[in-house]
Amino acid sequence: MGAFDALDIAASGADVSQLWLEAIAHNIANVNTIRSADEEPFHAKLVHAEEALDANGVGAGTRAVEILDSDGVPMWVFDPEHPLASEDGYVVRPDVDLSKEMADMIAAQRGYQMNLQVIKTNEETYQAALRIGR
Repeated sequence: MGAFDALDIAASGADVSQLWLEAIAHNIANVNTIRSADEEPFHAKLVHAEEALDANGVGAGTRAVEILDSDGVPMWVFDPEHPLASEDGYVVRPDVDLSKEMADMIAAQRGYQMNLQVIKTNEETYQAALRIGR
């Protein structure tokens, strides 16, 4: 493990946390997106991440593999006054659970903050080592 591997690992974690936060923001922004009964409803976005390995098979951080649509069941809501309502008076609401999104947002924010703190601490350590060497 090299001297700067901790920085690379923390940066990869911050990148995944940032992508996760962006997906959560997209989900929250669409929590009230109504679709007509014949349209595909909005599905929450999920970030699939996994461990990144170096050439020797040693852990080297994390990486986002893909962004998936959730397979949750959309809600059919009776709202005959809505302009997109079907003949039966139903519209489709997304499968976004706002309480879950808020809990995920806290976890993603903390992950991002912790990774930035690792980067900051490493930078301070390297700066102190450079000052000692003068």
